[in-house]
Parts: sequence; structure tokens; C-alpha cells
Amino acid sequence: MKKTVKILALIGLFVAFSFTAPAQTPKIGYVDFNTLLQAMPGIDSVKIKLQKYSQTLSDQLDAMRAEMENKMLDYQNNSATMSDLIKQTKEKELQDLQSRTEAFQQKAQSDLQAKQTELLQPLVEKAKTAIKDVAKENKYTLVLNSIEDIVIYSEPTDDLMPLVKKKLGLQ
Repeated sequence: MKKTVKILALIGLFVAFSFTAPAQTPKIGYVDFNTLLQAMPGIDSVKIKLQKYSQTLSDQLDAMRAEMENKMLDYQNNSATMSDLIKQTKEKELQDLQSRTEAFQQKAQSDLQAKQTELLQPLVEKAKTAIKDVAKENKYTLVLNSIEDIVIYSEPTDDLMPLVKKKLGLQ
């Protein structure tokens, strides 16, 4: 009798589990985030601001290089008539100028990247919000950036770009 109850209980559990609904397959979509950013209003003003900032840094770097070239030419042209003390002073000055120029170039590169991040951040946040809203509205569980080589295969119907552009009023 106990054996029959155990068997019936096991059969009951098996039947109960076999009738439960299978797990829902996640819905995955993708967006080319860079293309989306390039299509957004305001990207042109960001590009112009970055170009102006970059040009300012470049002009300063050019001025530093020109100063160094002039001092180097002056040193080369007049070194024969200079005393050892003046030569050493001029050489030290050239080395210092070289170091400052290199330091400025490195700092300018990092400043330009920081400026780009600062200017793009509002557009990036707006795009992310639109993607998140579209994903929720269309019941997507995952949205990938297709440009990052994360997507190996995707159905073309899962491209959310038209829906996100519509959400942002870009169509």
C-alpha cells in the first residue's frame, strides 16, 4: 500500500510538471548605436564644438612647436660663439620646452576625449532612454549594439532602429 501511494505521488508530480507552461523564449533585438547617434538632432553642433576645441588645442601645440624650432635654430646658428654656461642653459631650456610640448600633447588628447564624452552624454542618454522605452513597449528582454560584434545572427525583423527613430521623432 505504501509503495502504491509513493508511485501515485511520483506519477502525480510527473503529470503536474509536464503540464506547466514552458519558459518563454527571450525576445532579443539590436540597434546600431553609432548610426542612431549620427542621426540624432544636435550631433552636428557637437561635431562643430569638438572641431573648434580640437583646433584650439592644435593651434596651441603648433605655437609651442614653432617656438621650439625657433629656439633650436637660434641655438644651432649661435652655439659656436656661446660660452659653455650659455650652451648648457640653452640646452636645458630646449629640453624643458620639448618636455612641456610632449606633456601638452598628451594632455590635449585626454582633454579632447573628455570634451567629446561631455558633449555626447546628453545625446547618448536620450538614445538609451528611447531604446529602453522601445524595448519595454515591444517586450524585448535584450537589446544589443550590433556594431560591437556581439551579434552573431539576428533576424532582420528584430532591428529596432525604425522604432527608436520613430520614438525620437527622426522619421
